[in-house]
Amino acid sequence: MPKILIVEDEAAIRRVLVKILSEENETYQVEEAEDGLMGIEKIKSEDYDLVLCDIKMPKMDGVEVLEAAKLIKPEIPIVMISGHGDLDTAVQTMRLGAFDYISKPPDLNRLLNTVRNALDKKELVVQNKILKKKVSKNYEMIGESPAIATIKEIIEKVAPTDARVLITGSNGTGKELVAHWLHEKSERASGPMVEVNCAAIPSELIESELFGHVKGAFTSANKDRAGKFEAANGGTIFLDEIGDMSLSAQAKVLRALQENKVQRVGSDKDIKVDVRVIAATNKDLKKEIEAGRFREDLYHRLAVILIAVPSLNDRKEDIPLLVNYFSEKIAKEHGNATKTFSKSALELLKTYDWTGNIRELRNVVERLIILSGATVEEGDVKLYATK
Repeated sequence: MPKILIVEDEAAIRRVLVKILSEENETYQVEEAEDGLMGIEKIKSEDYDLVLCDIKMPKMDGVEVLEAAKLIKPEIPIVMISGHGDLDTAVQTMRLGAFDYISKPPDLNRLLNTVRNALDKKELVVQNKILKKKVSKNYEMIGESPAIATIKEIIEKVAPTDARVLITGSNGTGKELVAHWLHEKSERASGPMVEVNCAAIPSELIESELFGHVKGAFTSANKDRAGKFEAANGGTIFLDEIGDMSLSAQAKVLRALQENKVQRVGSDKDIKVDVRVIAATNKDLKKEIEAGRFREDLYHRLAVILIAVPSLNDRKEDIPLLVNYFSEKIAKEHGNATKTFSKSALELLKTYDWTGNIRELRNVVERLIILSGATVEEGDVKLYATK
């Protein structure tokens, strides 16, 4: 049932608005506040789907109510009610976040259309927040071990913030899954998630890749090109294997983090960027700092939150869950029925030394599914899951 608050000091206008809304939709629950201060108190204590707010009021005017309400509950759509002399102010409130404004005396159709549109927007905002809490099936983090439970708990706390995160762990442990969880459960989920594998880009090209370049900056720079930081504006940039980044590029990344600005290679023009940075490495960055290969100031900028992803050998109790997950996923990819693994087969897999971590386990599961019968038995594991 939509809940609407009318903040209006004129009792006659309040009565008209209540009558119009009640006759339009009997399910609307309409409440009243006779001045701005009372309106703010109600907004603090109740959950409203829409606020209709007069501009000219004693004690606290509509502009002040709008600004305060947006701080308290920014998702509530607020429609301003303007007298003839308040139109300029009404337009100004749109810049401050008002959904719309209607003039006095309120036109019936205009009012009802505005109310319906505002309520639809509120519903979309709520649905969007729910969707942001759900992570894509492509980036599920499978496991119930204490180590994985701890990581999931940290992600729930950290994802809604813009705190920078440094993810550590061996190759194949799933560091990129943690990065995607952080992005998809964040307020930036509707923005881009740009991934950069710092180890895969030659050191002489990493700065151009990250920050872009202008035409003529170097021999093959035939036109201006935006970098990954610009591409990630409004979203998240994931700097994978940041321990392999050159010191020169590290210095520029540090500046981008400090000032929220980047410069394209060959240009002295600053470009503002709004980017959340998540980094990952399989190296011990403190040892890299001691060896002079990584900047200590950049490390402290990146490592606001540290997440250490355990090796598969440190979470072997998760192997049955992972095997079943991969079995279902591979069956869908191949268009086949899902194969089951016998209990003894799963127990045998738990005894192996998984130096390649999750990535290696996935390959072994696929091999077993292809080469085994309807059920993967212990003998199949001994025969095909050679270590």
